[in-house]
This record gives sequence, structure tokens and C-alpha cells, in this order.
Amino acid sequence: MNDDKIWVKIENATKIFSSKKGDTKALDNINLEIHDDEFVCLLGPSGCGKTTLLRMIGGLDVPTSGKVEIDGKIVDRPSPKMTMVFQEYSLYPWRTIAENVGFGLEMMGIEKSEREKIVSDRLKDVGLSEFGNSYPHELSGGMRQRAAVARALASDPAVMLMDEPFGALDAQTRNKMQNELLRLWESTKKTILFVTHSVDEAVYMSDKIVILTPRPGKIHKIYEVPLARPRDRTSVEFANIRKSVLKEIEMLESENNSGN
Repeated sequence: MNDDKIWVKIENATKIFSSKKGDTKALDNINLEIHDDEFVCLLGPSGCGKTTLLRMIGGLDVPTSGKVEIDGKIVDRPSPKMTMVFQEYSLYPWRTIAENVGFGLEMMGIEKSEREKIVSDRLKDVGLSEFGNSYPHELSGGMRQRAAVARALASDPAVMLMDEPFGALDAQTRNKMQNELLRLWESTKKTILFVTHSVDEAVYMSDKIVILTPRPGKIHKIYEVPLARPRDRTSVEFANIRKSVLKEIEMLESENNSGN
């Protein structure tokens, strides 16, 4: 991991949503730096603003105050340096898997021959070379999520933003996808910001875990995960970190419930 290069920098970012019923503060004074090659997980109770923070980094939303920077430039719109992967796959049902993976490249004006080469390489990366001509409904949930990851990788982003991408998968497929993503991350050296509700997933995947408080979301604590990869979920070291992180989450939820 290269600690010199900062890809994502968030300074005093607050987000307030206004409606006829009044204002709701989703995030409060977030300060965070994410370095080159880092795999960072956002963790916290439901409604703590994890997805809102991801959307601000992705340029799909803007902070009410403060700022978000990518590679030193303020984020106020989506950037080709970032791609997002959502839980619901977001594949176009009328396009083949290959056409879905190549959609962003098509929008960028990449010529067909180069686009086809990139799509072929990315499908190979995720083990879907034989399914390029298939349609999303013909694939399993895990395979559709692999296609979504391939599409995100196709545009060669510096930063990948992932919003609970494996949340809808069964346990066995989820574990397999975690290992697939880690393999791709280690080979491509992308910076990944990954939202999850799973403490086990966060400890297994990330270099750093950022825990947010209940709404309004603030950074409660940042855990460094010093475990070498591949990680053993049954090891004492893994269990100790998981226990410590889970204790923090449970404490936050208990404090929130007692305050309501």
C-alpha cells in the first residue's frame, strides 16, 4: 500500500436533506483520507449515512458544507476516475453481459475493436468468458454481480465505490465473491471503498474499517486491520478484531436505542 498518494480526501463534510417535514442531518463533519491501493470498509448501524457518504464521494450528491476531493480536485459530479457497484447489479436486461460490461466504454467513445478487447479481458478476469452473449436473467445472482464488477473495472477507474455489493447473495456465494474481489483488487491495485453491514466481511476484506455513528453519521472510530492475506476467519487474531469491532457497533446501537 502506498501511503503517499491520497485518492479520496473528505474535509468537514456535512449533509443535510431538506423536505416539507423539516431538515434531516445525515452526516456531520466527516473527515477522512483514503490512500492509493487501500481497501476501506464503511461500517455502522442502519441509517448512519454510509450510502450517502459513498454517493458524495461518487459525485452523485454534494455535501451541504465541507468538501470531497478526488486526486486533489473537488467532487461535484461523477468522475471517470470512479465507478460504483450497487447491491442490485444495475445491469440492463435488454443487453447481453458483454454489452453491459462495455456500456461505459461505449459512452466514452471507445472504438469497437478496442472495446471488445477490454470487455473480453474483464469477462475473463471475473470468470464469465463463456457468458458474454447471455442476458442477465440467464445468470445466477453471483454471476450477475461478477458482471457488475467487470463493468466497473472496464473503464479502468482509480477508485471503486461498492455499496453492499454482496448483501443479496447467499453465504456461500458471498464468501466466493469476497475472494474473487480480493484477487482482482490485488492484481489491479485499485482503491476500494466498500459499504457493508457485515462485521465479518469488513474484517476479512479491508485494510481499514471506518465505523460511523447512528444518524447523524460521524466517524466514531477507525480500525486498522493488520492481518496478512489470505485471512483465516477461524484464527484467534481474526476473532479478536471481529469481537472488538462488533462490540463498538453494539455499543453504538445500544446508545442510540436508549436515546430514542
